[in-house]
Amino acid sequence: MNNTEKIYSLLGLCNKAGKLVSGEFATEKAVKSREAKLVIISEDASDNTKKKFMDKCKFYKVQVLSFGDKENLGHAIGKDIRTSLAITDEGLAKTLLNNLLLDKQYGGNVNGEN
Repeated sequence: MNNTEKIYSLLGLCNKAGKLVSGEFATEKAVKSREAKLVIISEDASDNTKKKFMDKCKFYKVQVLSFGDKENLGHAIGKDIRTSLAITDEGLAKTLLNNLLLDKQYGGNVNGEN
């Protein structure tokens, strides 16, 4: 299993554990209520969506990363396409963050960096 597959698998685990919210409205609500520990935005999200979440997460001091595409993010959690996800558990967020940063090291995209 490569690192990207591991990340999608971890997202599925977060969802099954009830520690993940998805969709723009639910993710924004989790950030504003300070429940979100990590926000993931799909790489193919619109520029407005990316800017909105980058700004909100910066203001509320929540780590935000750009990873995957809408279809694969949704599929990983057993739903339709998803542009944004929020992890609400600190331990799971740290595990995902470590894997996402490792993925970036090998060509992934984190925090909107290319």
